[in-house]
Amino acid sequence: MAHVDAGKTSLTERLLYAAGVIDEIGSVDDGSTQTDSLALERRRGITIKSAVVSFAIGDVTVNLIDTPGHPDFIAEVERVLSVLDGAVLVISGVEGVQAQTRVLMRTLKRLRIPTILFVNKIDRRGARTDAVLRQIAERLTPAAIPLGTARDLGTPAASFHRMYGGADVLADNDEALLAAYVADAVPEDRLRSALAAQTAAALVHPVFFGSAITGAGVDELSDGIRELLPPAKGAPDAPLSGTVFKIERGPAGEKIAYARLFTGAVRVRDKLPFRTEQEGKVTAVAAFESGAAVPRQEVRAGQIAKLWGLDDIRIGDRIGEPAPGTDAHHFAPPSLETVVIPDRPSEKGALRAALAQLAEQDPLINLRQDDLRQEIFLSLYGEVQKEVIEATLADEFGLAVTFRETTTICVERPSGAGSAVEFIAKAPNPFLATVGLRVDPAPVGSGVEFRLGISLGDMPYAFFKAVEDTVHETLRQGLHGWQVVDCTVTMTHSGYYPRQSHAHQSFDKSMSSTGADFRGLTPLVLMSALRRAGTRVCEPLHRFRLEIPADALGPVLPLLARLRAVPRTQGEGVIEGEIPAARVHELQQQLPALTRGEGVLESSFERHHEVSGPPPERERTDHNPLNRKEYLLHVERRV
Repeated sequence: MAHVDAGKTSLTERLLYAAGVIDEIGSVDDGSTQTDSLALERRRGITIKSAVVSFAIGDVTVNLIDTPGHPDFIAEVERVLSVLDGAVLVISGVEGVQAQTRVLMRTLKRLRIPTILFVNKIDRRGARTDAVLRQIAERLTPAAIPLGTARDLGTPAASFHRMYGGADVLADNDEALLAAYVADAVPEDRLRSALAAQTAAALVHPVFFGSAITGAGVDELSDGIRELLPPAKGAPDAPLSGTVFKIERGPAGEKIAYARLFTGAVRVRDKLPFRTEQEGKVTAVAAFESGAAVPRQEVRAGQIAKLWGLDDIRIGDRIGEPAPGTDAHHFAPPSLETVVIPDRPSEKGALRAALAQLAEQDPLINLRQDDLRQEIFLSLYGEVQKEVIEATLADEFGLAVTFRETTTICVERPSGAGSAVEFIAKAPNPFLATVGLRVDPAPVGSGVEFRLGISLGDMPYAFFKAVEDTVHETLRQGLHGWQVVDCTVTMTHSGYYPRQSHAHQSFDKSMSSTGADFRGLTPLVLMSALRRAGTRVCEPLHRFRLEIPADALGPVLPLLARLRAVPRTQGEGVIEGEIPAARVHELQQQLPALTRGEGVLESSFERHHEVSGPPPERERTDHNPLNRKEYLLHVERRV
């Protein structure tokens, strides 16, 4: 993992070369690397999709996932976090700790993923190790332990010399080691074992220096990966448990799922359970060995598998027994949205199908379709992602498209509690169902939780499931059109008509409740409850760090005020604070002129905050259950 252009993909090439997997090192600039396999990646020189390679270090097999560094493709990084045994965070020895580096490290620390830091580009002019180590301690972690020194910095002869140290940092987490450290020097073998144990527990973070281009320090890094990152656990004869973290399409359009297996094994022709009551038959299997995916009859625990035949599988699906922490979201969702329009109106259907296939590979694109206006909305992390989607539609699907201006995505949070109920056979309820719902605020970041305030035996489970699914679907658009988050929805009332038949045993739908009744009534009841609870519209805020010349402070502060930025701390040449996400782009555009091109801006999503003034409205793309007449005209075709 790394900030874009830190040299992560070049380091992957060097590790493959050192392991004997490839005979020649590819170049990112030439588009000849193993992991940047997409034509678009080769043209742009950046990683867009995560890629898997495998190699051996001694008796240890390493499955390496090379992830994108550009913040627009953070969703690719998120999907692999739940399948890792450890991580290598690459930092440029020239640029130092950058915005994405901090975002990634915060997440790795929060998830307690064992992490090694590799300071790259020590052969480049401007490389500095002492300054980068200070940045690491200040901005990433105070528990970083340099495992050697770099010499001849900024020259092709730059090298890394490994030595064990960090006894003082290790002693902070080990009382016996602290006693030995105070009494006398700690033997190297004691340091090595303590370092391995504390790295595996994510208590400390070893730091290596080197160059992916010259190979300096890469052998030492390889040894560090083998010695310090914990090996995979899980028995192949245990019940199957795995997670799908990537989906791609083969040459014939067939779906291919990438899955990390934690326990158990998968064989060709196995029937795999996934999601609720879903199952698929595996038609082919491949495992990653010696750099590439090799066809196999079986893939076992600890390996990464490519699976064919699972047509309904989705990213994030768990196969077999659930694995811990596989369905959590670690980064902020996209905060931007745009409308994509085909240049040729006759290609609307083809565009919809193409975007659905892209959303299959990146669910956070989050397609929203407005049938009334015949428009498709996409969620985005940034303008580069929009450019990549445009190029992909042109290259892979032959579709020319244009995008409307990008807008910011807000969310809605309930202001208080509200409830509503509609009873079966009582006006104005036209559905054969009783549904009562209560909406309550929930802690920030908790999402949406559906609860039952009644007995599960009060009616068939399928009707409860219809209500729960419809609640989640309906809350994608709240009172102001934004997704509703951080709330608990409790079902308080239920009722139905059992299946009715005539004497000749034919089913009488007009006198029997169906799932459609509950799906039709739930949005009306839920939005009535939400209207009584009220909602607050919240916009995304970014945390920013601004480095500027001292004499630029005068013109920069008024700009920050005009953009509604709130500085929290201010030091010599550095301003930190929060700014609305919608204003970040304008700050980036105006900063060079105010700082003679010397201003450096880092920003990343921090939180959602209630907007001041009238709440912004978002156009609805559903049947609008806030307008009963309009809704029933669409759903029931009658009032």
